[in-house]
Amino acid sequence: MFFFFVGGVEQQVCQVLKTGADRCIRCGSRADLVDYEKVLKLFFVPVWRWPGRDPLLYCTNCSLFFPPLLSAPPPPPPPPPSLPDVLRCHSCARVVDPDFSFCPFCGSAL
Repeated sequence: MFFFFVGGVEQQVCQVLKTGADRCIRCGSRADLVDYEKVLKLFFVPVWRWPGRDPLLYCTNCSLFFPPLLSAPPPPPPPPPSLPDVLRCHSCARVVDPDFSFCPFCGSAL
């Protein structure tokens, strides 16, 4: 005797919060900011629903849900900190621990 189980969990749009909020990361079309819910389906019949945590972006063109943080460009990296001349060797210009009296790379006095 066999039993085939057909079911799964999928996400469905519950409410559109803002239309055209951003661009889709897959196809580049407009994506809406939505509240969503997760739905457990058995044999293609919804059995159980529960709300999603945070709002997501939903692309109506390719049906992709993705978090808003993925669509925003990453912030630029901070500029490298400028080190005082005391921490660099005068001969080889490498960074040296300020407790050293001699450069461990080239041996010159600091």
